[in-house]
Formats: sequence, C-alpha cells, structure tokens
Amino acid sequence: MGAIAGSLAERRGAGTLLAMDAEKKKSNIRDIWRLALAIIGVIAIVQELRKPPDERTWHGKVADFVPYDFRMPTIGRMRSTYWDPEGPILAGKVFGVGWAPNLGALTRMAGNLRAKQDSAPQPS
Repeated sequence: MGAIAGSLAERRGAGTLLAMDAEKKKSNIRDIWRLALAIIGVIAIVQELRKPPDERTWHGKVADFVPYDFRMPTIGRMRSTYWDPEGPILAGKVFGVGWAPNLGALTRMAGNLRAKQDSAPQPS
C-alpha cells in the first residue's frame, strides 16, 4: 500500500514539474515579446527624432511593417481602431507599438460566417 501511495505522489510531483516548466516557457516567450516591442519602440522614437521637428508625426511604421503611434489618444482614433466594421481585423494600436484587434471587423466576419451557415442547404 505504501509503495502505491509513493508512486502516485511521484507522478503527481512530475506533473507539477511539467506544469511549472510549461509556465516558465510561457513566461520566457512573454518576456522576449515585451523586449522586442520595447526595442521596436526605441527604434520608432529614434526614427521620429531623426526627422526635422516640423516633420515629426509621432506615428507610422517601423521597417514598413510594425505600426506605432505616440500621439495622445482620442475618442475618434479609439473608435476607428477598436470598432471599424469596414476596417482590417488588426489595426495599429491607439497608443504604443504593435497591433490591436478591431472588434467591429471581427463582428462583421462572424455575421458573414453566420449568414453563410444559415443560407447553406440543410442535409435531408
């Protein structure tokens, strides 16, 4: 009986170690992602500071790919970023570096999928 209980405890301990390893990997990936965004943010600031003062817009793209926006957020930009049914699924963040989900576009896509399912012929 003691051997069985010990064996179960060892298995439970191994499972806990595997869960801890998985959590540590997630944490490492998250840290690398944050570092990459911070580096891109610094590049974006340097990119703006290299321009003459009257040409600085404080928004654009790094390497024509990663969007950035360091302007003060406005309600209009928040709305067009997070709720624009006609816009792209991913839009540049209202403030910062990277992308944000456009919930309006996602809702439109879900509606389109639902309409296709509803109009599809039903099996007999």
